[in-house]
Amino acid sequence: PPRFEDTGGPTRKMPPSASAMDFFQLFVPDNVLKNMVVQTNMYAKKFQERFGSDGAWAEVTLPEMKAFLGYMISTSISHCESVLSIWSGGFYSNRSLALVMSQARFEKILKYFHVVAFRSSQTTHGLYKVQPFLDSLQNSFDSAFRPSQTQVLHEPLIDEDPVFIATCTERELRKRKKRKFSLWVRQCSSTGFIIQIYVHLKDGGGPDGLDALKNKPQLHGAVARSLCRNAAGKNYIIFTGPSITSLTLFEELEKQEIYCCGLLSSRKSDCTGLPLSMLTNPATPPARGQHRIKMKGNMSLICWYNKGHFRFLTNAYSPLQQGVIIRRKSGGIPCPLAVEAFAAHLSYICRYDDKYSKYFISHKPNKTWQQVFWFAVSIAVNNAYILYKMSDAYHVKRYSRAQFGERLVRELLGLEEASPAH
Repeated sequence: PPRFEDTGGPTRKMPPSASAMDFFQLFVPDNVLKNMVVQTNMYAKKFQERFGSDGAWAEVTLPEMKAFLGYMISTSISHCESVLSIWSGGFYSNRSLALVMSQARFEKILKYFHVVAFRSSQTTHGLYKVQPFLDSLQNSFDSAFRPSQTQVLHEPLIDEDPVFIATCTERELRKRKKRKFSLWVRQCSSTGFIIQIYVHLKDGGGPDGLDALKNKPQLHGAVARSLCRNAAGKNYIIFTGPSITSLTLFEELEKQEIYCCGLLSSRKSDCTGLPLSMLTNPATPPARGQHRIKMKGNMSLICWYNKGHFRFLTNAYSPLQQGVIIRRKSGGIPCPLAVEAFAAHLSYICRYDDKYSKYFISHKPNKTWQQVFWFAVSIAVNNAYILYKMSDAYHVKRYSRAQFGERLVRELLGLEEASPAH
């Protein structure tokens, strides 16, 4: 594999007394929240000028904005379908949280909540209402954490609430399924920290002209280029699924000193430029663990057999280096190192998805920009927890992901003292 000099990990040493709020505010600091306060008040004023005044509205304040976020984040821990159930007398009600703000006040803030109140004359982008927040989040991810050498590009699993899925009608489910965007990430495969987010709107014109690309591999190639924008020159190794893997993309990234290892599929991948002899299966299947290799420069195409043909394209590992896939029953199956590395990193990301996708905010607004906003906040909270686990504060109080979320909610609502570090 290419040499890697950089040491990955958090860039700032947080004090042992740091609270959940301190980690969250590495990504969503007060100046970002103050901007939400200003924009929400501006939007409310404009809305009332157009549609008549609202006597029950009073300008929102910073503590109220923090509480508003806290209520929303609480749905990621309790998994309740509606944030309003906090004030109900039902199973999900929470008396201590409900006392901080009345339900009527919460609903008013929800009605007027904005990150960008007005479209500027130059914007054509469908996500203009949330883009400044995504940009500031991206900058803070970059400055708070340095990833390890190996990373994965994928669409994270966003957990739908299993209770809702089990109880809803087919019509509700169909309505729910149609999300108007897809969310892609570049993720550090040794810690699970999400380094970069990319949101692709499925319809409507974007400045990147992606709506014109009906061709899936072309679209996924554009997504991959965008996610690797800040990765050049560092000898990173990027693992990709079949929809992204392509010879032209890998060669292009190699020029920027980004190396790749991807699974190929004749159905989903762009196979342009690859030898046909490697893409067709032989008449008699070889023994398990057998593989064939073709090379061109640094690029190797590996066809490995294990109860089926698996093809990998890589310029990050020598195809001559041996690895092994451990299977509980049958012991080890020999394979090239690239195959072993791919399997190990992807299984880590699957475990990450299983653990963290449960903690996405379950509030489901109708507006696309708001859906994107709450997904981004959920990712920020998960990233904050990963940094917390790597810090001295974790050795003082070992919070689980759920406990960390509960602490954060209580600190945002002002029910717990944040750390003396402030």
